[in-house]
Amino acid sequence: MMMAVVGVTGIALFFVPWPNAASWPYVVASAVIHTAYTLSLVRTYRSGDLGQTYPVSRGSSPVLVALGAALFARETITLVSAFGIALVSMGIVSLAFEGRKLRADYLFSALTTGLLIGAYTVVDGIGVRLSGSSAAYVTAMFFLWGITMPPIFFATRGRPPGYTQTQTLMALAGGVVSILAYGIVIWAMQYAAMGVVSALRETSVVFAAIIGRIFLKEKLTAWRVASCLAIAGGAACLAY
Repeated sequence: MMMAVVGVTGIALFFVPWPNAASWPYVVASAVIHTAYTLSLVRTYRSGDLGQTYPVSRGSSPVLVALGAALFARETITLVSAFGIALVSMGIVSLAFEGRKLRADYLFSALTTGLLIGAYTVVDGIGVRLSGSSAAYVTAMFFLWGITMPPIFFATRGRPPGYTQTQTLMALAGGVVSILAYGIVIWAMQYAAMGVVSALRETSVVFAAIIGRIFLKEKLTAWRVASCLAIAGGAACLAY
C-alpha cells in the first residue's frame, strides 16, 4: 500500500502547489512520527487481541490531541466539547473491556500507539495551518512518509512476497482511500479545534459496528450498544 501512496502522491505533486516553507518542519516531523506509528501499530496488533488493542489506541487519541493542541497550539475548547471528547474516548476504550481484562503489556503497547496518533495529529494540525493549502500539505506529507516506510520494512522483514494483480489493485485502492480519509481530517483541522476533529474521526467505530451488524451479521451486545450510545452522545455534544 505504501508504494501505492508514493505513486499517487508523486503524480499529485505535479498538480498541487508546494506548501509554505514554514510548514516543512511539520511535514518532516509528521512523516517521521507516521513511520514510528506504523511500526508501533504492527507491534500492537501482534502483541494482543485486535478487539482490545484497537479501541485503546483509537480511543485514547482524542483526549491526547486535545491536550496537545492546548499545550502547543494554544487551542481552547468549550466545556460541552470537552465533555463530548471525553464521552467519545470513554465509549471507544470501553469496547476493549467487554467481558475481559486487558493485560498490562497489551495496554502499554496500545497506549504507545495512541500517543503516536495524538502526536502526528497535533503536528499535522499546526502544519496545515501554516501550509497555505491543505492539498499541498497532505500530498507532501504522504509522499515523504511513503518513501520513508518501504526501506524500513525491507530492512526489518526482507523482500515482500509476490502479489497478484487483484492484490495490487486492492493495495492501490487502499492507498487512495487512506490519503482521502486522513486528508479530510487534515483539511478539517484548518477550521476546527484539533481535539474536536480527532474525536469525530474516531466515531467511525459506531459505523463499523452498524456495518458489521447489517452485512456481517455480527452480534451487538448490550455492552457494545452502550459504548456506541456513549460515542454517539459525545458526537452530539461536539456538533452542538
